[in-house]
Parts: sequence; structure tokens; C-alpha cells
Amino acid sequence: MSLVNPFGNPSDVVHLHLLLNHIPTIGSIVGVGVFLVGLLRREQPMRTAALEVLFLVALATVPAYVTGGGAIAVVEHAEGTSREALGAHRDAAFVAFTVMQVTGAAAWLALWMFRRRLPAAGPVSLAAGTLAVITLALMGNVANIGGEIRHPEIGAAVAVPFPGIDAAALANSVVSHLWVWPALETLHFVGMSLSFGVLLVMNIHLLGLMPGTPFLTVHRLLPWGMLGVMLNVATGMLFFSGNIQQYMENPAFHWKVVLLVLAGLNYLYLTVVEDDWVSDSAGRIRPITRALAVSSLAVWIGILYFGRMLPYLRGVLTS
Repeated sequence: MSLVNPFGNPSDVVHLHLLLNHIPTIGSIVGVGVFLVGLLRREQPMRTAALEVLFLVALATVPAYVTGGGAIAVVEHAEGTSREALGAHRDAAFVAFTVMQVTGAAAWLALWMFRRRLPAAGPVSLAAGTLAVITLALMGNVANIGGEIRHPEIGAAVAVPFPGIDAAALANSVVSHLWVWPALETLHFVGMSLSFGVLLVMNIHLLGLMPGTPFLTVHRLLPWGMLGVMLNVATGMLFFSGNIQQYMENPAFHWKVVLLVLAGLNYLYLTVVEDDWVSDSAGRIRPITRALAVSSLAVWIGILYFGRMLPYLRGVLTS
């Protein structure tokens, strides 16, 4: 069996990172801007749109961070690279990525609460907007330090954003302590069970196989599924940080990341979907709804497959 590795050439991952690394910064600017305008105008649709943008940016930050790890492995030994800037960029990116994921989770929770018309939706959305401003500052710092990796002449001395943050040391602890990796594996499988289990119920309902159950009844399960997604992202990134080279050379990991982004889009759709999008005036499930449900299940089966096959497909490449 063989899979295509998109990074057959080591420089490919650097080029892809240079493309993707603009999304977190520019996306945060857009999200914060739309949110502030909606807040000043007291227009809920604009705030909702801003929350959706922030969730999508957090989702896109995952492949940006992954390709960043691969890019570091490629350029760290290149002539003209500032090791100081490279280390500071890695530490700043780790902090910014973590806060970005928390921001995305808060934005998603606010969207879910607005969909459920819960009174706490307003305060949670304000918390998400505040986190987005912090994330924007952190991402700007990451971008600034990143520019100094190959061009130290454009800036002054590089400073680590938070004293005591050492992404390399954290990554080393993942593989140097015997109990850490198994503990993370356990949490990873718990997260996968939660996320896939909730999505399975949701999509079975969208296929029309639970006609006696109202859509909002299964909709209330989504926070448990999102908790599983956040566990998967957190533990998965720690695995990745612990052995970057192993994952970047593994085509199964690349496909898993792509499918996880698609699964995140499915979560967003299920969060904001209205009942009349799901069924027609006669209460029958729309064909497009069934197609989306089937494709979502296929995506999650793919995630499970590639996750399980990571140890076996390592280094299986085709040109």
C-alpha cells in the first residue's frame, strides 16, 4: 500500500508554511474587526459572523502550526538562520497557538449558546472577543519574530514573549518520561470517542434514522463532542511536538490533519444549522442534508483509519 506524501521535497513544507502562516494573523484582524463593529452597532448577526470567523481561523491555525514545526526542522541548520530567532519563534508560536485554540473554543461555545438562545451567550461571546484581541497581539509577535529568522537585520534583539515558556523542553518531556506518552494516548482516545460518538448520533439523525427525536435534542450533545475535539488537538499537538520529524515524514499524518480540518467545518455547520435547512416543509430530510451526513461519517472514519495506521504507514511514499 502506498500514499502520496505532499512533502517529498523538504522545502515544500517551508513554502506551505509561508503561505499558511498569514491566515492566523490576518484572520484574527478580520475577526476582531467585525466583532468590534458588531458590538458597537449592537448587531447580533455581525457578532455571530465574527465568532464564525474566529472559529475558522483557529481551525486553519492547526495546519499552519504543523507546517511550522516541519519548517523549523528544515531551516534550523541552514546557513544564515538566526538560532535565537528560531527558538523564540517556536516558543511564541506555541503560546499563540494554545491561546488561539482556546479562543476558537470560546467562539464555538458562544455560537452554540446563541443557537440554543441561552442567556449566557452574550458574556461568553465577549470573552471570546477579548481572547481574540489577546490572540491577535500574540500572533503579531510570532509573525514579527518569524521575519527575523532569516533576516536578523530587520529587528532588534529577539525576546521570548513569556518567561519560562520553552516549547522545546516541553516537547522533550513528552518523550523523556515513560508515563507521559501513554497518558496522552489515553486522553487522545477519550477525545476521539467523544467527538466521533457525538457526531455519529448527530449524523444518524440527519440521515432520518431517528424520526422521533427532535433536532435540538441531539444538538445539546455538541459541547461534549467539541470537548473531545479539543482533547484531540491538545494531545495531538503534544505528540507532534515530541517527534516532529517522524510525523512530517508520515503521509498518514498529513491526511489526518486535512480530514480534521474538514471535521471542524462539519462541527461548525452542525452548530449553526437551522431546522429548516435540514428538512423541507413536509418534514422530510433534504437530500443535501443526507449527503453531508454521509460525507461527515466518511471523514471521521478516515480520521480513525489514518490515526490508527500512523505507526504502519510511516515512510510509505510515492513520487
